[in-house]
Amino acid sequence: MQTVEKANINWSELGFGYYKTDKRFVSMYKDGKWDDGALIDDPNIVMNECACVLQYAQTCFEGMKAYETVDGHVVVFRPDMNAQRMHNTALRLEMPPYPEDKFVEAIEKVVKANLKYVPPYGTGASLYIRPYLFGYSPVMGVKPANEFMFRVFVSPVGPYFKGGSKPITLKVSDFDRAAPRGTGDVKAGLNYAMSLHAGVLAHKEGYNENLYLDPKTRTKVEETGGANILFITKDGKVVTPKSSSILPSITRRSLMYVAQHYLGLEAEEREVYMDEVKDFAECGLCGTAAVISPVGKIVDHGREIAFPSGMEKPGKTIQKLYDTLTGIQYGKIEAPEGWIRRIA
Repeated sequence: MQTVEKANINWSELGFGYYKTDKRFVSMYKDGKWDDGALIDDPNIVMNECACVLQYAQTCFEGMKAYETVDGHVVVFRPDMNAQRMHNTALRLEMPPYPEDKFVEAIEKVVKANLKYVPPYGTGASLYIRPYLFGYSPVMGVKPANEFMFRVFVSPVGPYFKGGSKPITLKVSDFDRAAPRGTGDVKAGLNYAMSLHAGVLAHKEGYNENLYLDPKTRTKVEETGGANILFITKDGKVVTPKSSSILPSITRRSLMYVAQHYLGLEAEEREVYMDEVKDFAECGLCGTAAVISPVGKIVDHGREIAFPSGMEKPGKTIQKLYDTLTGIQYGKIEAPEGWIRRIA
């Protein structure tokens, strides 16, 4: 374990935003192969005005975090799962997948090169890691690029929602997040572009996030603009929506495992109908950025669905899930094999 002098940052005041750090990783795909890649200083990208990413949104990304543990190590949570998900997304978008082993190596290199930006244990902040891949070469006709760039940068971040663990309010959106046989199950940038207008409208109306229903029947719960969702039944079962058009969240899958194997709860992935939401006891949004954020209320076109857990603090099961998963991430609780990758 190496001792690194931390950057001069007020860690407790960090929001969830971009903060320039020292190094980032870049690799180019050209003539049918990826180069070895390198750490560089320059955060800027120069590309042709007709680059495929600018014309046809041929781009995808991942998100994960590095943490300083209770015993002073720096670790990353399940980067192999992100590598696998980006591989699947790249194939769907006609991009050459960045090799999964090289992906994990790139993550390690960037975190090691920016150790001073890993927030100290106990601050509630973490080092967000953003790998992304995009079509770099100019393309005029509608077709994939033939040259691509893979990059990884990091940024220290605070909580995704400003209220921290205070329950948030969702709005049932009139917009659709993804088509039934579209790209909802991969982490394509275009999915998030589709959610921006709906997100701005929701914020103007005083809501924290949108809740999207299935685009075909608009009777089933899918996910929000930036996170999967899970519910707790009144008898303590953890339920999460099952759909072919939602993103397979690594955090959500980890929480379902934690519910079963650490907390002894029944956990089920199934179709969740909007009509039954009123019967749940608790609700939470889960993803890399937020980990799990409690939901106190969902507003469906003027009809308020208030969860018994209330608007003041997380429900007891949501809190247990959060405490257990973050305990694993910060080294306070023993992790399942392969979940934690030590960097320093």
